[in-house]
Amino acid sequence: MQIQLNGESREIEAPTLALLVAELGLETRTIAIEYNLEVAPKSGWGQCQIHTGDRIEVVQMIGGG
Repeated sequence: MQIQLNGESREIEAPTLALLVAELGLETRTIAIEYNLEVAPKSGWGQCQIHTGDRIEVVQMIGGG
């Protein structure tokens, strides 16, 4: 399905946010997800269904000193 991922059109297979994270090969400890302009709680990623046209922003946290 076609979605907007971080501002760019992208074709994905994943039906949920949790599976999208796996499809993208991301580490769950270091990311936050905004789903259609709302922050998606990590505990709900497995139940959050993705639909064609959804807008998803993935933000990766980077530690440093």
